[in-house]
Amino acid sequence: QLGCYTPVLSGDGHDMAGGLLTIGQIGDNEALQQAVGDAFSGASLSIASEGNRLIVQMHQPGLLRPLSAAELSDGTLRYLLLVAALLSPRPPQLLVLNEPETSLHPDLLPALGRLITQAARQTQVIVVTHANRLLSALEDAQASRYTSDEDSDDTALPDWQPIHLEKDLGETQIANLNESEIPRWEWLSA
Repeated sequence: QLGCYTPVLSGDGHDMAGGLLTIGQIGDNEALQQAVGDAFSGASLSIASEGNRLIVQMHQPGLLRPLSAAELSDGTLRYLLLVAALLSPRPPQLLVLNEPETSLHPDLLPALGRLITQAARQTQVIVVTHANRLLSALEDAQASRYTSDEDSDDTALPDWQPIHLEKDLGETQIANLNESEIPRWEWLSA
């Protein structure tokens, strides 16, 4: 990818390297490296430049050289795209993740749940998922936020409201809430 400042990832993710580099330079590089190391057991990420091109490199323990993006699996690349979107230095007011578990190895879902929970501190996040393991990871990440010593200020914690849907004779219904418990939708003001 041509190297450029990328505070917001494009819709198709073609500027992932620039997005990751921008996070590392003006965003939260510690959170970026933690998200990669959490998901890939001690791995780290760097962005190399070759002329005016950026190259994503993943360093993994035990390998003698870093792996380039061309050598990474589709699931690993998808996870890195989610990292770039969720750690954006300029987060949107609303971020909707539709089935983010698609193409990800199930072992990545706990790390993804922690990453989504972290991003929810900066923006409103809606996650649509069919993966019970991701739902459990989100619930575990949220529970650990409430019991963590580092988060003594409850106002810093995002609200959490899981809504479970089920089909009944072709009609989709909310399974875990009564009508009075359904959260009100409020459009964000400009």
